[in-house]
Amino acid sequence: MPYRKIPIIQGEIYHVFNRSVAKQPIFLSKRDFNRAIECIKFYQHADLPFRFSHFNRLPKEQKDQTSELIKNSPEIIEILTYCLMPNHVHFLLKGLTESGIIKFMSNFQNSYAKYFNTKNERTGTLFQPMFKAVRIESDEQLIHVNRYIHLNPITAYLIKTTDELEQYPWSSYPNYLGESITFINKELILNYFKNITAYKQFISDQVDYQRKLDSIKHLALE
Repeated sequence: MPYRKIPIIQGEIYHVFNRSVAKQPIFLSKRDFNRAIECIKFYQHADLPFRFSHFNRLPKEQKDQTSELIKNSPEIIEILTYCLMPNHVHFLLKGLTESGIIKFMSNFQNSYAKYFNTKNERTGTLFQPMFKAVRIESDEQLIHVNRYIHLNPITAYLIKTTDELEQYPWSSYPNYLGESITFINKELILNYFKNITAYKQFISDQVDYQRKLDSIKHLALE
């Protein structure tokens, strides 16, 4: 991975973003999306016994036993928010170890790229060489970037309404509304709101604005 001029600091929260080379679609099916999410869950942990591709081929009993060990192992990052789009990914991540975010992104991208290339008889790089990482410097920025990430499927017109957004399976938004996903820490964001209804209103308030103003993208990513 190329040299990063501005270091990523342990203990800080970052909006992490990367897209595919030439903006080509990289999630072509439910199987692809599910594979990416399984990679995310796997590589957020430290001291992994082997790569995800090896883990995924284990017999069921051994796989279940290994899953329990991994689930109880330390994490290198904390995932606050995520959204998978057809040709890019967004995360809100807190680095829990030195270089934790860099290690997570490298492992996730490499693992998914190998799967995608093998499945599609493809060779070469899948993701852009260096992911973007914008440090979160205020509470206001934190909740607004969370909203920006969760609204991505609507902004890109993959779906039309916030009702559909609540059912979008490839982001953490359904989890924020009550669905239980153990690898996401949603409490940090939700603690800024009186209740789930207030959070939903916060998300829906900016749908039209985010669709129309390209400047929001630049504020979130640069």
